[in-house]
Amino acid sequence: MTSSSSAGALVAAVLLAVSTPALAHVTFETARAAPNATYKGVLRIPHGCDGQPTLKVQVRIPEGVIDARPMPKAGWTLETARAPYAKTYRLHGEPVSEGVTGITWSGSLEDGHYDEFVFQARITDAFAAGSTVHFPVVQTCANGTEEWTQIPAAGQDPHSLSHPAPGVTLVAAPGASASATAGSLAIEQPWSRATPPGAKVGGGYLRITNKGQEPDRLVGGSFALAGRVEMHEMSLDGTVMRMKPVQGGLAIEPGRTLEFKPGGYHLMFMDLKEPLREGQTHKGTLVFEKAGTVEVEYAVRPMGAQGAAEHKHH
Repeated sequence: MTSSSSAGALVAAVLLAVSTPALAHVTFETARAAPNATYKGVLRIPHGCDGQPTLKVQVRIPEGVIDARPMPKAGWTLETARAPYAKTYRLHGEPVSEGVTGITWSGSLEDGHYDEFVFQARITDAFAAGSTVHFPVVQTCANGTEEWTQIPAAGQDPHSLSHPAPGVTLVAAPGASASATAGSLAIEQPWSRATPPGAKVGGGYLRITNKGQEPDRLVGGSFALAGRVEMHEMSLDGTVMRMKPVQGGLAIEPGRTLEFKPGGYHLMFMDLKEPLREGQTHKGTLVFEKAGTVEVEYAVRPMGAQGAAEHKHH
């Protein structure tokens, strides 16, 4: 073997030694998620510990991630740990102050085999777009453990860590409408449906949460392509769905969420100047009794859409 061949083999061996542990890390199948949304975490366990089988997989749910729900796994025992959260969060408009903070699957996975462990949880607005949420994992084997719990410091390359905790980076979904704030009011996910050619009316949907101590009232608004904006309510009268205008505005009490959605309260964009087309965004305003006028931007979703992806189960 020539000296150049020996050098090449040495470099290849070094690169293999450096890269192999990185490939063997515990990771998520999907390491990206939308902010303030429900995330399905699929943890990949690629090996055991020094040739020994994996007997237990433990996941710690970080503060700011709520409503964690693990998926049972055939042949494995499932346990969860519950504890109070450090603060109170809101889930579908209701306060939530405790929940699952740890998940444990116990069973047996041979070192030469690969498997996945699944849970679902809501990543709250405690995390902003661009940040990474880390889920520390402890992998217990027959005669030792692998603790995937290292969290990189600000600016640190996570690949420089020997046992990094699996992370999920928050990225706003394409076409997602931006949230807005007005004093103690949080305005989330303004959106509208695409309209057919010639339609003169469109609908507006969003959620408004009052995080303050005083009530406020939504009294009006505007939409760039509409002559005027009205508030309406749909309700079931016997077997007939009826719609009527809301007079005098709608109150948002402290700690409560006012939701505009298909089949309930909604905004009516009257006298449209042109059709609303899927993928567009249009500016508008909301007018509050105390918070004043707030600029918002509506994302246009497909005809028949029921809401933002994370709220479809409503």
